[in-house]
Formats: sequence, structure tokens, C-alpha cells
Amino acid sequence: MSIESNALAQALGTFMEEATEFLGQMEEILLRAEDEACSEDDLNALFRCAHTIKGSGGLFGLDEVVRFTHVVENVLDQLRKGHLSFDSELISLLLECQDHISGLISVFANGGEPETTRSDELIVRLQVWLGGEAVPAASASASAAAGKSEPGAAEHWHLSLRFDRKILQDGMDPLAFINYLSQYGELAHVETIVDALPEFDDADPELCYLGFEVALRSSASKEEIEGVFDFIEEGSNIVILPPQSKIAEFVTLIESQQAEVARIGEILVACGSITAKELEHALEQQKRQAEPERIGDILIEQGAVLPPVVAAAAEKQKRVEDKRGAESKMVKVPAERLDAMIDRVGELVIASVGTHSRISGLQRPDILESADVLISLVEDIRDMALRLRMVAIGEVFSRFPRVVRDVSKELGKDIELRIHGADAELDKSMVEKIADPLMHLVRNSMDHGIEPAEVRRARGKPARGTLELNAYHESGAISIEVKDDGGGLNRERILKKAIESGLASADDNLSDEDVYRLILAPGFSTAEKVTNLSGRGVGMDVVRANIEALRGTLDIESVPLQGTTMRLCLPLTLAIIDGFHVGVGDSHFVIPLDMVVECIELPADVGDRDYFDQRNEALPFIRLREIFGERGNGHPRPRVVVVRFGARRAGLVVDRIYGKCQTVIKPLGPLFSEVPAVSGSTIIGSGEVGMILDVPSLVRHCAAAAGKRPARKAALSASEAVESIAS
Repeated sequence: MSIESNALAQALGTFMEEATEFLGQMEEILLRAEDEACSEDDLNALFRCAHTIKGSGGLFGLDEVVRFTHVVENVLDQLRKGHLSFDSELISLLLECQDHISGLISVFANGGEPETTRSDELIVRLQVWLGGEAVPAASASASAAAGKSEPGAAEHWHLSLRFDRKILQDGMDPLAFINYLSQYGELAHVETIVDALPEFDDADPELCYLGFEVALRSSASKEEIEGVFDFIEEGSNIVILPPQSKIAEFVTLIESQQAEVARIGEILVACGSITAKELEHALEQQKRQAEPERIGDILIEQGAVLPPVVAAAAEKQKRVEDKRGAESKMVKVPAERLDAMIDRVGELVIASVGTHSRISGLQRPDILESADVLISLVEDIRDMALRLRMVAIGEVFSRFPRVVRDVSKELGKDIELRIHGADAELDKSMVEKIADPLMHLVRNSMDHGIEPAEVRRARGKPARGTLELNAYHESGAISIEVKDDGGGLNRERILKKAIESGLASADDNLSDEDVYRLILAPGFSTAEKVTNLSGRGVGMDVVRANIEALRGTLDIESVPLQGTTMRLCLPLTLAIIDGFHVGVGDSHFVIPLDMVVECIELPADVGDRDYFDQRNEALPFIRLREIFGERGNGHPRPRVVVVRFGARRAGLVVDRIYGKCQTVIKPLGPLFSEVPAVSGSTIIGSGEVGMILDVPSLVRHCAAAAGKRPARKAALSASEAVESIAS
């Protein structure tokens, strides 16, 4: 790939990122405008977003993006000028336009050619708000080329022309230049200035004494107008002042500039309010001054630019400098490099643990002390590396205001979304994988949970329903709640459907929680009719499968007529954890340390029971030897590791306790994906393979099966899995 191609690809990538950010900002402002009055800053920001996307799209030849966004920009311009006001219909239309712009850019990014049909449909609807006066960008350019101004452009450029006295001797006609201006627009007025005209007898017929003040209606740029006078620049005094509407446009362009330009002169040239020649002349004058003036003041004195535009450029300069100061403290790193570093840190952890284990067997306190220091440093590096991958869950939550708005309108319900804990952090890989499960839960709560307004009123509730997204850290994990204030789950209806489907028996003594979890079964649905959102029994089982694949759990709480809470509990990371190393027979297991509460000895009188009394509370437990079919020698005095996940506690019976260890999580692979209660594998200090226990699965098993049925046998024993992995 050539250097030019590389540069273009990088620039295109930057454009795509910026366009995504601008479109997200537009959506956020539009959604906010539906609930509260839109501030002047928000209206200006909306216009800048569309204007910048249009301008940047033009640089890459995205003609359809430019054509469509130009019309959207016209509507936003009318909004910020107060000629239009927001209502639900206009907001919906602008949100559709925002989606369409995103789609056009995506098509271009994938090398496709966008269809114009959808653009044309939306443009027709936009023109209704513009009174049928919207002009596509291509048409505007054509009219400028034909010497016609844009509709409604009543104001004009003002040109003050004082030609070089010898222009006639050089064979040039001043009036020819004035007439040529009509190629760029309409000459609204030409005033001849005769102040410099001498007495008749003193006049030289070969010299030009006349000046001209010209009013020009044109959509051309200042640089294009200045280009008319390129050949007579030397010795002439040409001042070009923009119309009032152009001043506002220049200020908007300055605000929307993304280039990292810190000099006022460069900012003014970049937005087109002055030309490169005017800046060059001003810089030359500044060099000749004993006490140089500010370049902005010189440009104002020369009449090249008006004070409001210079003031906007000065403010932009200050923001650019502040941003540079902040960005100097940050470094952007590609995600693949960060992932590679995490992998290397994982190998470093394994190697350091193995080294420390071998050194521990030596009678060398000095070497052991050095190994302890090394282990401590490796732990610090591990923690810092993992923090680099932590991102706020608000990245996912930000998608749902639009979803809730659109779905509530489709359902004919009035639903308010409340978001809490958007700054809670978890691993970036987790953020990417929980978006779809959350989407299912949110849509289900809106469709099944929250009642129609008339039903809510009859139950004494506000007509507007409430949906909450909440995230918080708890016991080394993150909990994400989707909570609604709807009618709650119907226990009898769910149980009846489950019995009809063969998922449960009428003789089963199921708790409320057990009944509610039946909705997670594949194909289960109590919907009376199929809609676009639900009724096919597809969704909740996918949610459960996706959450369990992330070593998490999904708990359901529901109160009749008050609402339902779906709670996802997920580990903070999928890469490296602090573990608690235990042994059963010849096998090694690792329990996530954050879930370990305490270690006690198994009471001798427990017999065949699978629970015992601990501090006047029944603690269910499970024997890992039975779960994994372990055949190795047991221990005469087994230990119990008490674990907790969410609000549940249980005991895991083991033979030996080795203590804390650093654990690099390795996937089991498809061959061992059916091994129950195991979420991964790791290499322990001795070099042997250890199995990482799926504590949520084990805790759920204890809570549901204690004292009711024998522990389920594994299809593949832990020792067999270890032997297969090691080989």
C-alpha cells in the first residue's frame, strides 16, 4: 500500500469515528428535546454536527451523504433561528434522518453504492417543514456556478475596490473586473466613488482615479471572489466583507472545525473568513512593526475580517490549546495491542507463580524474599494491565434511550427510562457481549412487564411506566438490573404453561424463584399473540445462554402488580483473576477468590445430609468429589469452602486447601464445553492443569437441589478432562 493510500485510509478511519460521535450526539440531543426545552447551545450543537458531517463527507466524495445532510442542515438551521420549533413528529423525522445518515456512511465504508430512494423519501418529508424551499447541495452548487444566489439570500457581500492608478496603462479595464463578478452572483448595486478625482485640468486620462463599492449577492466563497482580482492585486486595495449571514456561518464553521489548529490566522483561513493572501499581508505588516500587534487586530484594521469572527477564532484557539494540554496526558492504543499485552502479562503471571513455587522448596530465605518481591510486582502489573481494559458500562446504556422511545411508541405506551450507575466499569470484552442480552430484557420488560396506560390507572398507578437500568459493583462482580414497575410475573400462568409443555410436573414443589426461572427455558412463552417484539419463545433462553457463557447468572425477582427485576451478575474480567486453590483427590480446582467467604472443617456428624447448621443457619453444600466423579484418595477430614454469589451462600467440600493463587483463565475449548460447573482452566504453580469452578452454577445447584435429589454426575470426570488437556 502506498503512503498516499495509507494516509487516506487513516483519514477515512478518523472520519468514520468522528461521524459516529456526531451522530450519537445528535441522537442524545434529539431525545432530550422530547422531554425538555432545547437550549440554544443544543440547537447550535445539532447544526454543527450535521454541518461537520456534510463538510467532511464532501472531502471523501460522499455525494449522497452531502446531498441528504444538506437538507437536514437546512431544517436544523431553521430550528436554531427560531423559525421552527420541536415537536414529537419533527423529532421522530430527524431521528430517522440521523439513522439514514449513519446507514449511508456504513454503506460507503463497506464499499457499497448507497440507494437514493430512501434519501428522496426523507427529503420530501423534510421539505414540508421548510415550506418546500429545501435545495439539495448539488442544486445549490449549480446555481452558484450559474451566477444565481441561493433562495432567501437577501444579504450580500460588500466589496470596496480601489484599483492601482496605473491599471489603465497596464491595459486592464476596472469595469471588466466588476462585470466579471456577475459570474459568481448578482450585482445588487455598484456605487462609484469619486473622492480621489482631481480637477479636470489636472487629471491624467491614462490614470484611474475612481473607486467602487459593490454589493454582490452570491453563495461563492471569499477565496473565489478574491480570485477575480488576482492579476491586479499589487498596488490595489481590495477589501471583501461578508454578508451578515456569512458572519454567522463563519462563526459556526470555526466552532465545528476538528483540525488541531492553534493559530488564529490559520483558524480564520480554514473557515474561509479570510484568504491566505490576506493572512500573508497581515503577517508581513506584523513583522514590520516595532511592537507587533495581535494578528487578529491587524486583520480587523485592514478590513479583512469583522470583530465577531476574530472573537470566535480566539475562543476556538483557547479551547484547542486546552484540549492539547489534556490530550498530552493520554495515549490512544489499538485494542489488538492491548489484548496482546494482556496475553503476555498472563504468561508472565504463570511463569512467576511457577518460579515462586519452585523457589519455595529451597532453604534460601534471601532468594525466597526476592521471589516474593517479584510476585508482588507482577501482581501490580497485572492489576494495571487489567484496568486498561476497563470501560464504563454507560457505553452500552447510552443505546437504550432511543430504543425505549421507539419501542414505547410502537407499543402505544408512555415509558420513562431511568439510568443509574453508568460509570460502573467492567472489562471491554464483557461490554461488547452484554449488549444483546440487555436489549432482550429491556424489550421484554416494555412489552410484557409494563401495562397500558388505562390498566395502570385502574390499578392506581401513574399512566407513565418506569423502566430502570442500574449497575453496581458487588463482591468482585458487577450486577446489572433491568427493573420495571409493571404488573409482575404471573406465577400460576407460568406454572400452568410449564406443565403443559412438560417443563414441570404438577407434583413438583417449586419455589417462586424456580417458577420464574422457567421463562428462561427454550421455546417457553405465555404470550397470547405473536408480535414484532415477542411471543415466539425466542429470546430469554438466548439471554440465559449468553450470560452463562460469560460465567454469570441471571436472577429474577417479581412482585405481583408492582414489577419485575432481572438481575445479571457478571465477573469484572474474563482474563486474569485472583483464585483460591483447592484439591480433590488427584485433581486441582480454582475458586474465584472474591467469592470465597471462609473455610471451615466439615462436621463429622453430617452423615448423608447435604446441609449443616452454621451459626443457626442452614448452609447447603456440595461434594466436588461426587460432582466430578473423582476417583483419587480422599482426606479423612474434608474441608468446606463457603462461597457467595449475589445473595446466595453455599459450601464446597474439598480434600485440601492450598491457598491464594494468581489465575490466568484459559478456555476449555469445544471438546470440554459440556463439563458441568467448570468455566475454564489454568496452569497452577506446579505446572499442572487446574479447573476453574463455575461458582454461580454450583451455588444455584445447592440452592435448588439441597436435600431433594442426589448430586448430578458429570459426563466427563475432572481427572479425565485434566489428562486430556495436559496431553
